[in-house]
Amino acid sequence: MAGMPPFPVSDHCDGRRFFNPRGRLQARSFLSLPKWWFQTAVLGQGTAWPRHAPPPAMPRLPASVPAGQVAVTFIGHATFLLQWPGLNVLTDPMFSRRAGPFGWAGPARVRPPALSLPELPRIDAVILSHNHYDHLDLPSLRWLARERPAPIITTLGNQAWLAARGIGRALELDWWQSHHGAGGLEVTCTPAQHFAARAPWDRCRSLWGGFALKAGKATIYFAGDTGYCDAFGEIGTRLGPVGLALLPIGAYAPRWFMEPVHCSPAEAVRIHRDVGARRSLAMHFGTFKLTDEGLDDPPRELAAAGTAAGLAPDEFAVPGFGETRFVPLA
Repeated sequence: MAGMPPFPVSDHCDGRRFFNPRGRLQARSFLSLPKWWFQTAVLGQGTAWPRHAPPPAMPRLPASVPAGQVAVTFIGHATFLLQWPGLNVLTDPMFSRRAGPFGWAGPARVRPPALSLPELPRIDAVILSHNHYDHLDLPSLRWLARERPAPIITTLGNQAWLAARGIGRALELDWWQSHHGAGGLEVTCTPAQHFAARAPWDRCRSLWGGFALKAGKATIYFAGDTGYCDAFGEIGTRLGPVGLALLPIGAYAPRWFMEPVHCSPAEAVRIHRDVGARRSLAMHFGTFKLTDEGLDDPPRELAAAGTAAGLAPDEFAVPGFGETRFVPLA
């Protein structure tokens, strides 16, 4: 019917644009950027990063994964390779040198990805949380569609955009919607506190979210990009038990600008507790200089926050770049 809105009207969508539900923080507008740039460039409030950080270790991917476990390889930023017995899932695949348009604009990596695209094994599903350049990397997705074809499970508004750029097999979900895929994998899209945009004119025309991945009895929760909000307790209640949470800890400074969209390390500890995660691994740090904190600030602040919260050793860990961890999910 003519005039019908493209998306369901809900507490986070008016039918055409998405927003964080009423009562939660909304992302700062583009009009706030000059203030932040002035504080960083003129007043020197940001912390400089080196051009190159210690390179990642070369991953040794497992030949097999024991039943009841998942092998988690940290490739960099928000890109993980998750391997259950007979099932491989890739999150927010970002393998390009820069996070930006045209291949030459945007922040450059200080570390290469721990695996190159050709080194990836068979991929059974790709999880895509939202459309920001450091998460939706078009060259990586085009290579995967050609060489490691697999369904892309993403959020509302991204399917048609990807199809127009030659990337098919995308399935989009609203918050709390689920998809049952290969290998018994159940994927549920979860709320997040963030926003979406590739340019000033398409702001919030697509949705953002996290994903709960279930293959067996326990859930792996991939938070995507998010600020702190009141949704995480409900995620744990509805989709737990959470055997492992993958939570962002970087891109949080300055707080006046980043609080609505990026949690601090201390807030990541709160999310870990809210979702009831048995274990958590950090992500979204030490790869691209996106905001004002220093290269090593997120892991250091996470360690302090974990100690203050009384977390057990290794309950919320910082993975090494290129490290593979075997996590029991029973």
